[in-house]
Amino acid sequence: MRVIVSGGGTGGHIYPALALIKRLQARHLLESILYVGTKTGLEQKIITQAQIPFEVIDIQGFKRKLTWENVTTVKLFLQSISRARKIIQKFQPDIVVGTGGYVSSAVVYAAHRQKIPTIIHEQNSIAGLTNKFLGHFVDKIAYAFPEAATQFSEKKKLVFTGNPRAQEVAHLKPNKRLQEIGLRSDLATVLIFGGSRGAAPINRAVIQLIPQVARLSYQVLFVTGKVHYEKVQKQLSSTLPANVRILPYIDDMPAILPDVALVVGRSGATSIAELTALGIPAIFIPSPYVTHDHQTKNAQALVEQHAAVMIPESELTATRLLQQINQLMIQPQLLAKMQQRSQKIGVVDASDRMIKVMLELIAKAK
Repeated sequence: MRVIVSGGGTGGHIYPALALIKRLQARHLLESILYVGTKTGLEQKIITQAQIPFEVIDIQGFKRKLTWENVTTVKLFLQSISRARKIIQKFQPDIVVGTGGYVSSAVVYAAHRQKIPTIIHEQNSIAGLTNKFLGHFVDKIAYAFPEAATQFSEKKKLVFTGNPRAQEVAHLKPNKRLQEIGLRSDLATVLIFGGSRGAAPINRAVIQLIPQVARLSYQVLFVTGKVHYEKVQKQLSSTLPANVRILPYIDDMPAILPDVALVVGRSGATSIAELTALGIPAIFIPSPYVTHDHQTKNAQALVEQHAAVMIPESELTATRLLQQINQLMIQPQLLAKMQQRSQKIGVVDASDRMIKVMLELIAKAK
């Protein structure tokens, strides 16, 4: 099949799209693929590095407050639809897939106007503005959280697929990667990770609790984020216990997850997809700065299933975080139950579910 995929702005929109493309390639279902994004978003770097053909559209998102800049946004949107139409006419896709971010609005809408089958994917528990807009026009709406389904009025279009990123990591097995960074492969490990750029509030709490980890029976891998690494190193260099390692970033983070007993971090859609696919318990500290506080809603969905616990950032202290980590790490039975519940939530065939819907839409259009 010939497929156009569009999504951008954040990794949460891009990585599920990339996972879907890789699965299509693995199943030898692609005749040709094209990714459409912006030149300023993360998508250009990530997608071109994956050696996937990439086309650029100039577009920007709406401001939530009334502003004259939205006049420019409307103008760019109309121009971007024209640009998307030309890309679509040249490429002649069998189907167009949108994974969120304002760039996908023009591409998917233009495809709809040309009567090409369309499907969008909503990764979060709170649907984004772009997907809510596109929900009125697309043929199918795929989603990962049941809570998201309630936010679309077009109920007949809804199909639960899970997040394609989950299927990409579900096959991973313990591989002793911890030894490569100086930790023991036979000791329970807590991974603390605040996202690719790190999270200063999480880092501050961890810096305060690290000296107390020396006397504990588990080990800690603390990933600070590249922009915070030097500052954290200076603060901890003289007090770093032997059972702690600090890194600025891990390029292939999913590969290390099977060797981890517990994860402490943010609750973005991609992280949750990865953790539930592998059945890893988590302590979530949602970012309060994301749109509609959707990370809190994402985390709450797992908390309600007893697969994770949550500490609001406003309530985060070193003492509370260490107490919560200890409570789980010294109770293997509780951790095992959380693991089982996390695995029940995980959808390990999410990409295949998406592909099934895509094939059905293409067949129906012929």
